[in-house]
Amino acid sequence: MAKDFSGQNLRGRNFKGRKDLAGANFSYADIRGANFTNANLTGANFSHAKAGLQRRWVISLVLVSWLLSGLSGFLWIVNGYFVSPIFNTSSLIHQIGGWTVLIVLIAFFFFTIRQGLAAGLGAIAFAFAVAFAFAVALAVTKALAVAFAGALAVAFAFAGPFAFGGALAGAVTFAITFAFAGALTRALTFAGALAGAFAGALAGACVLADAFAVAGALAVALAVAFAVAGTLLSIYISWRAMKGDEKHSLVRNIAVIFAATGGTSFYGADLTGANFTQATLKSTDLRNTILICSRWHQAKMLDRVRPGSTYLQNSQVRQLLVTGQGQDKNFDGKNLRGINLQSANLADASFIGADLSEANLQDADLSRAKLKQTQLDGTDLTGATLTGAYIEDWGITNTTKLHGVRCEYVFMRVGTKKDPDPLRKPDNKQETFADGDFADFIKPIFDTLDLYHNQGVDPRAIAIAFKNLAENHPEAELEIVAMEKRGDDKILLRAKTAAGSDKSQLSAEYFDDYNQLKALSQSQQLLLVEKDSYISDLKNMITTALRQPKSYTQGNTIMSDISGINIQDSSNVSGIAGGGSVANLGTISGNVSIALNELPDSPEADKPGIKELLTQLHEAISQSSDLPETDKADALLQVEALAEAAKNPQESTKQKTAKNAIIMLKGLFSGLPAIASLVEATNKLLPAISKLFGLG
Repeated sequence: MAKDFSGQNLRGRNFKGRKDLAGANFSYADIRGANFTNANLTGANFSHAKAGLQRRWVISLVLVSWLLSGLSGFLWIVNGYFVSPIFNTSSLIHQIGGWTVLIVLIAFFFFTIRQGLAAGLGAIAFAFAVAFAFAVALAVTKALAVAFAGALAVAFAFAGPFAFGGALAGAVTFAITFAFAGALTRALTFAGALAGAFAGALAGACVLADAFAVAGALAVALAVAFAVAGTLLSIYISWRAMKGDEKHSLVRNIAVIFAATGGTSFYGADLTGANFTQATLKSTDLRNTILICSRWHQAKMLDRVRPGSTYLQNSQVRQLLVTGQGQDKNFDGKNLRGINLQSANLADASFIGADLSEANLQDADLSRAKLKQTQLDGTDLTGATLTGAYIEDWGITNTTKLHGVRCEYVFMRVGTKKDPDPLRKPDNKQETFADGDFADFIKPIFDTLDLYHNQGVDPRAIAIAFKNLAENHPEAELEIVAMEKRGDDKILLRAKTAAGSDKSQLSAEYFDDYNQLKALSQSQQLLLVEKDSYISDLKNMITTALRQPKSYTQGNTIMSDISGINIQDSSNVSGIAGGGSVANLGTISGNVSIALNELPDSPEADKPGIKELLTQLHEAISQSSDLPETDKADALLQVEALAEAAKNPQESTKQKTAKNAIIMLKGLFSGLPAIASLVEATNKLLPAISKLFGLG
């Protein structure tokens, strides 16, 4: 039976390592200072609970903040002291030093406000470097050089560290008051911090005035003015830091660490499915916790927790969790694994490349959301609305829950300005999915292995690698069902797999093999496959897919703007669904003719150029009766490669392509009889073609 601690005073209680708290009820409990480190709190209820610091820790932090504010004031008064020599008319060296420090501090203020403390410190370093170069360049007299050297020493050794230290100490002081204090305590702490800052400043002024005999009232006033300016800068930095300004994240992080010391600790706890609805969570340590599907709706002061590397470290995500409002927001690329967005408004939101695996999206509104390449392994979409969503290459699996999904239509590609609604499903804009139809429509994707090749596609390497994968994993029952062309030189292979196959492992093994094969020369690849008809057929099919016009058939559905070959709904031959000759010689030969016609004619009528020589080679291969069809298809593809390379025959990459194509042609013809007409023709044509490419 789950334990019930609802409404109890649990301040300072130690639950460290407890494994019997799953499902426990801590609603409305006072858990300030409680220790739940490494406890099992799966499904626990912390709704309306009050976390944070106990009173003794609040008093300790108030005292620490006062001490830091005094230190800040003292450091700023020191900077004021180093500026004061600008009023010393009796010493040029001191005046130059004072003005240099003033310039450095002004730069520090400017860059700190604009870009953060780190930038301010960088400005000091830059100012020092510039001043040093200036001193060297203008050291006309010994006195001037000495003056600059002294000024630089003061600016770098004193002004920089004191300015940075004063700003950091002061900003952390005031940020701490924001991080842990309530309204009344914050006001008292803030007043105390101000008093401490000015007390430190005045104490510093008195000490320095006595130590360095600074007699001028104007100099002392300037020093105090710098203390005031530094304090105001610190207040501004702390305010921006606690508002979530990333430029001042250093200050915020330090303040949160201070404020969480002695607060409620969930360090290392398992909070899977825990409910923190309307809980107060300031000064709470949530580092290294398991937060799968934890509920944070209307939680208070979630921005004051110590989140570690969990998804709570992102201010935008925290806001989404608390309010449930993510409409039109951008979450591209974010790691949202295990997040609980039940019933959230995510209409028109963008999750491109985001990880939403194991997330709770029950009853969420994802209308028109961009889910391109979004990972949804184990995600619960029960009752969610997906009407108008863009689901290009989304990562659903057989563990993605789609029961009761509300969806009238989806788009298979993300829209562009020219085509805002590409590949709508159902295709007829007058039709919509009936209840339950969307899950049936999308289900075939569950059991497919998608192998996406995004650059420099090598059809032969693909064919060899896929055959190797199928042979190494017969239990996966790999069967290619579709090929899709993406762009000019990208292709997706989609293969059916047996239920329960580890697609991640299969994909990794395939691409390791493919990349190694791709690095081999084409002649080396040929030696590996010899006359393997399976590889030859698959290679030709891939090559044909890359040459197809932009349309793709899957079942009875025509999908525009995708090129490829559908191989479904037919018999299985050697791991390829459908054994028909998809890549027929007529198609390949036609592609070669198109490529040849794009080449210029020979400038000399009585002397054949590259176009004429390749045309003769094309005809010789097409008319040959000695060459098997599979080899003939391979040979024609090499002629096409030569035609493409001939568009710029002096370019090194094109020459390399031509050289490989010629080597492959020689390999293909090597087994033919010496008296074969094709051999006689190519013995004359290939050397002439090589010469025109500058290959000797």
